[in-house]
Amino acid sequence: MKAANGAGIAAPQIGVDQQVVIFGSGDINPRYPDRPPVPPTVLINPVITPLGEEQEDDWEGCLSVPGLRGKVPRFLRIRYQGFDPEGRVIDREAEGFHARVVQHECDHLWGMLYPMRVRDFTQFGYTEILFPEIGAAEED
Repeated sequence: MKAANGAGIAAPQIGVDQQVVIFGSGDINPRYPDRPPVPPTVLINPVITPLGEEQEDDWEGCLSVPGLRGKVPRFLRIRYQGFDPEGRVIDREAEGFHARVVQHECDHLWGMLYPMRVRDFTQFGYTEILFPEIGAAEED
């Protein structure tokens, strides 16, 4: 995750069959300079609850699907719960980019990749074509 300046990774992405996600960008992530920081978190056995029906479409990429990007709807506000590695309860609310990252990573735990959520496939394609200024270097 850090090597690729990603915002998160899920255990199944590295061949570990556990309900664990790691996410966070610290202060500033060079791949997401205009996005607010997401607190570095190890989340075990996550549960996500949408806080309202409002969704927002935004671009996503993924280390599991390199070289592609797509516009994906996600709940704008969520509550996520689970445990940290020491067994302490994590219970947070998140919105915007933070909420998107959590939903994206937790999808991996449930067998879902972001292209499965794309609604308009005119908004899905190769990063270097959709965003020539970014090119293939920008993946989640």
